[in-house]
Amino acid sequence: MNKYSICFISFFFLFFFMLINFFMMIYFILNNINLFIEWEIISFNSMNIVMSLLLDWMSLLFMMFVSLISSSVIYYSKSYMKSELNLNRFILLVLLFVFSMILLIISPNMISIFLGWDGLGLVSYCLIIFYQNIKSYNAGMLTALSNRIGDVMILMLISWMMNYGSWNYIYYLNFMSNDYSMKIVGLLIILAAMTKSAQIPFSSWLPAAMAAPTPVSALVHSSTLVTAGVYLLIRFNFLLINLFFFKFLLLLSGLTMFMAGISANYEYDLKKIIALSTLSQLGLMMSILSMGFGDLAFFHLLTHAMFKALLFMCAGMIIHMMMDNQDIRTMGGISFYIPLTSLCMNISNLALCGIPFLAGFYSKDMILEVVSMSNLNLMIFYLYYVSTGLTMFYTIRLLMYLMINDFNLLSIYNLYEEDYVMLKSMFMLLFMSLISGSFLSWMIFSYPYMIYLPFNMKIMVIYVSLIGMILGYFISNMKIYSINKFLLTYNLSMFLMMMWFMPSLSTYGINYNFLNFSNKLMKNIDMGWSEVFEGQGIYNIMKYYSIIYYIYHMNNLKIYLFSFVLWMMIFIFMILL
Repeated sequence: MNKYSICFISFFFLFFFMLINFFMMIYFILNNINLFIEWEIISFNSMNIVMSLLLDWMSLLFMMFVSLISSSVIYYSKSYMKSELNLNRFILLVLLFVFSMILLIISPNMISIFLGWDGLGLVSYCLIIFYQNIKSYNAGMLTALSNRIGDVMILMLISWMMNYGSWNYIYYLNFMSNDYSMKIVGLLIILAAMTKSAQIPFSSWLPAAMAAPTPVSALVHSSTLVTAGVYLLIRFNFLLINLFFFKFLLLLSGLTMFMAGISANYEYDLKKIIALSTLSQLGLMMSILSMGFGDLAFFHLLTHAMFKALLFMCAGMIIHMMMDNQDIRTMGGISFYIPLTSLCMNISNLALCGIPFLAGFYSKDMILEVVSMSNLNLMIFYLYYVSTGLTMFYTIRLLMYLMINDFNLLSIYNLYEEDYVMLKSMFMLLFMSLISGSFLSWMIFSYPYMIYLPFNMKIMVIYVSLIGMILGYFISNMKIYSINKFLLTYNLSMFLMMMWFMPSLSTYGINYNFLNFSNKLMKNIDMGWSEVFEGQGIYNIMKYYSIIYYIYHMNNLKIYLFSFVLWMMIFIFMILL
């Protein structure tokens, strides 16, 4: 079989699957249908292990977006990974990844959710270490260990739900939302979602996961791995709305949004800037979700998936053209050489900023207006609007470095024409980045949101966007800025640049110390005292007695004569006494 044939088969299968989901979703919305399918696998002690599927408009719509993006990514990989010898292995890993996400989306059952959840973690590790160098191995291990915390929370949740007689959470959401024991379920779900969606303090793995090939980054950071936590919280939203910790999540996700926006302005790695932008948008989704607006979070999740996948694909094309160099300081003027890619990149960046009538505008503007209308304290309000301004800030900075500044390469590069296989897959997402905002706002909301605000509050989004744009433009042009950054405010810059020291804390502070501690436990207890008193101790006693038993079993005449003489002497001695 040709190594490209699996690419075509996968692309056509996923595209066809996307069309099926689209028509089913339209039918389900129009007729208000929810389909619940259950298959009992085994029953023990009044507990039923069942495989259940929930098909409603939300799961079908999300599956449609996942299959559309993954089909584009696989078609894009045909060209991007053409020099890869193990292309088939790569495509199969991507398919396994998509299958895990689909299993997570359609499961109303904690057992099958855990299979999809753990499948995402395991396959993402395999994809991150795909290039097999030290950096990839370290990034993969950091990702796997951070996500294990969420996996453990789900496992604890599964064991806790044995109290209720079923793992189908859909039965408990409404009528048990005030029950004390369900608050534990809510807390475990929130902690699991925070690890998967990389909220503070688990944020450091998300930029590290950029060690994966760019098509994987486009898939992971748009619609699959990082959105799994958000999707799970959307499904559990009824249960969580009364929890105090849900309000605490509002603060943490707001800080995540702010931290990612600042760090992106200090970053020079092209892929990491886009990864930090994903982190910022995840903070936005989580924060609006923790205010109780699950439908808005889902809306932004889907619109964000489109332009973020496109943004990563454009970045992959630029990295290819720059001979695998990712430093934006050595780029510039690329719009003259790859105009179509630059067009796609500019449109996806503007959609990210929430420029009116692109995909991001419909969801982002609605979220910020709902925030303005809500009864929130000033700190959260500022976190929302400053983070929106920072999005514009780092986007304009990126465009200045890539497109507008002079040609700034270190040596002669092969500036070739664009690859049309990549462009076809990018144009499919470009079309969706233009229309998906309005299309989804008609589809998801059965009635229009009418939000009345004072004039200044209504155009506050435009104010902060303009301020962010002007600052991004001026600071990108200031040559003194870099000197000032590294000399006058070195400590502050280092703090902001290093994501508030979270990578150091999570690798050395948490993972390294925990692993070191568990290594000592294993040596001293598993391989030490427990061996002496349990395994090896019992083995030595049994060995000693079996040797004695073996001697008696030899039927040696000398032993029996000696025993006979000894017993006779004892007997005679006792008679004489």
